[in-house]
Amino acid sequence: MALLLLPEPYDFAVSTERYRAFGPDLANLWHEGGLHRAIGGREVRIETAPGGVDVSPLDAEIEPVVLHYLGGPFDLGAFSAFAETDPPLARLVHRLRGLRPPLNPTPFETLVTSITAQQVSLQSAFAVRNRLIERFGERAEHAWAFPTEERIARASEDELAALGFSRRKAEYVVGLARAGIDWVELATLPDDEVKARLVAIRGLGEWTADWFLARHLGRPRAWPAGDLGLWRALAEHYLEGIRPTIPETRAFGARFAPFENLSAHYLLASLYTVA
Repeated sequence: MALLLLPEPYDFAVSTERYRAFGPDLANLWHEGGLHRAIGGREVRIETAPGGVDVSPLDAEIEPVVLHYLGGPFDLGAFSAFAETDPPLARLVHRLRGLRPPLNPTPFETLVTSITAQQVSLQSAFAVRNRLIERFGERAEHAWAFPTEERIARASEDELAALGFSRRKAEYVVGLARAGIDWVELATLPDDEVKARLVAIRGLGEWTADWFLARHLGRPRAWPAGDLGLWRALAEHYLEGIRPTIPETRAFGARFAPFENLSAHYLLASLYTVA
C-alpha cells in the first residue's frame, strides 16, 4: 500500500461513516476495516494511516480520483476558523473533528443515487440502489462498479421497477441515462447554470441539483435547502426543535456563507455519527 497525504486533522472513520450508517453500500464498500471502491476497472482499498490514508493500488490515474473521493477540494482549515464565530457550528466541528466529507467521483451515479433517495428513507434507498448495482454493475473483488449510463440506457423501465424503483423513478433513471449529458462541460459552469441545466431534465428537482453541487462537484456554496435531514439538524442545533420551511432553510444558509456545503455536511453528520 502507498500513503496518500491529507491535511490534518483527518479522521478516516468519521469521514466515511455515511457509507456504513444506512446499511452496506456495494459501490463504497466497508470491508475488514477499509473502504473499497472500483476505479477505472480496478478495485481500490483505502485504509487509515498516520497523516492520511493507505491506498492500494495507487498510481497517477487513481490518485486524483481518490483525493476527490475523500473530499480533497474542501478547505477544512478555513472552515474551522470560520466555525469559531458560530457557537453551535463550532461545537459540531470540535465534536466531529477530522470529518472531511467524501465526494462521489462520478456524476451519473450521484444523480441516480439522489433519484433513488427521493421521498423514501435512506435505508430503503440504499437497498434499492444495491439491487441496481448487482443487476447492472460489474463486480471487482469486493466492491462493485456502479452501472454505466450506457448499460442503464439499454435497460427497460420494467427491469428497474422489478428492483424496487417506483414506475416514475424508473422512468427518471432510464431517461437520465439516455439524455446524453456532457458532464465535462457541466462541471465548468457556475452553480446557477449547473442547477438550471439539471432541473430542466425530467425527474431532477432543486434538491437533487443542490446535492449534485454538494456531493459531486464539491462547490463550497451548495446548500440543500430541501433536505429533510438538514431541517432536522437546524431544528436541533439552532431553532429550539422547530423545523424550518424550505424558504426559511434557504435563507438560513446565508449564515454559513461562504461555507454552506461544509456546514450542511457537518449538520447532517451530527444526526448519524457517534464521535
